[in-house]
Amino acid sequence: MQDPAFHISIENRSIIRSAEIAKALSHPARIAILKILFEKKASTCGEITEILPLAQATVSQHLKALKTVGLINSKSEGVRIFYCLSQRGIKELQSVLSDLSDEFVHKCC
Repeated sequence: MQDPAFHISIENRSIIRSAEIAKALSHPARIAILKILFEKKASTCGEITEILPLAQATVSQHLKALKTVGLINSKSEGVRIFYCLSQRGIKELQSVLSDLSDEFVHKCC
């Protein structure tokens, strides 16, 4: 039986945002792209494709997912688009992961 004093809504904005970020990180290629952008500071889709064993269309889809949640930014220079980490997005990622892990560790283990 559920405790009536305990209620968590999956419609809570914080929970939704945490899930959006987690979903964006849910593919190994996306983690690899973030690491590449950290190391190189800025890269084009083509440059990332040269590093990862993925088709350019696939890399483009992963970049779009990371950009949609705000983890990366893009900047057009002529016909080329450069991608880089979003300082604001990475700080939010750190906060989300830290808050979740702190909450679970303090209440669980």
